[in-house]
Amino acid sequence: MLTSIIIPVYNRPDEVKELLSSLDKQNQKDFEIIIVEDGSQSKCDHIVREFSSRLNLQYFYKTNGGPAAARNYGAQKSRGEYLLFLDSDCIVPEGYTDEVNKELSRLQTDAFGGPDRSHASFSPLQKAIDYSMTSTLTTGGIRGRKKSADKFYPRSFNMGISKAAFDKLHGFSDMRFGEDIDLSYRLVENGYSCRLFPEAWVYHKRRSTFKQFFKQVFNSGIARIHLTKQHPGTLKPVHTLPAIFTLGCIATLLLSLFYPVLLCLFLLFAVIIFIHAALSKKSIVVGALSILSSFIQLAGYGSGFLVGWWKIGVRKKKKYAAFTRVFYK
Repeated sequence: MLTSIIIPVYNRPDEVKELLSSLDKQNQKDFEIIIVEDGSQSKCDHIVREFSSRLNLQYFYKTNGGPAAARNYGAQKSRGEYLLFLDSDCIVPEGYTDEVNKELSRLQTDAFGGPDRSHASFSPLQKAIDYSMTSTLTTGGIRGRKKSADKFYPRSFNMGISKAAFDKLHGFSDMRFGEDIDLSYRLVENGYSCRLFPEAWVYHKRRSTFKQFFKQVFNSGIARIHLTKQHPGTLKPVHTLPAIFTLGCIATLLLSLFYPVLLCLFLLFAVIIFIHAALSKKSIVVGALSILSSFIQLAGYGSGFLVGWWKIGVRKKKKYAAFTRVFYK
């Protein structure tokens, strides 16, 4: 069974080299790789040529339109029975394709996804951001786990779907953010099966600065309002927790003007995050950075959620997003 691995790329030739190198080390190579260069100034075509003799590779260049459009473009060029979407800043471990094929052989499914982890070579900041995006203490733990506060919905950094289902649903929508969750929701709403492949995980670099990370999670909070509007009934209590956290922080700061002891709540939260992150990542530096990344993850998503609720829910704006030039940043 041929699988088409589709990778949208924007100005990341070095990361593409790392990803292709990891795919070259797979035991099972019954896949084609489709690289879609999405209007990059720093192209990766020379990297693709390095691996063209060892991997079944196709390379396409298109005008910049964002990762969703690039993925749809790659799907049009694919020949596989299954489409497997990976982000260019991911690295797959040895045995990744073995796990995917094993799970598909054990029980066929229309769509699937796997979790993500941080690699030992990642920077302390990337590991801290990974912690805040995957820890249950920051609500990030609802993604990629067997037992979670919500159903598992594949995310596009590590997402598989049958070509038949993808074509039937016309692929990713034109949402600027949250388009992968939108596709996952449409899969479920149309009766397609969707499963977590817990051992088909990837190493995911995520963002490299706190500024980029804040923009990402802020727009994710806004996207949650769009998703709720388009898919009624999908808003779960866990999605509102960052907004509650944000409002709680504001209230605590205001009340601390009269009751300074309340500032100890921030210290308590910081200590809990530091200990948990330092132990899980085995690094004091990562533990310290995780304090800030966790506050950014919760307050950024929460404030985006609240702004989205006001702009979209109250003022009825249709396609609102605060940071629109951050497809890959």
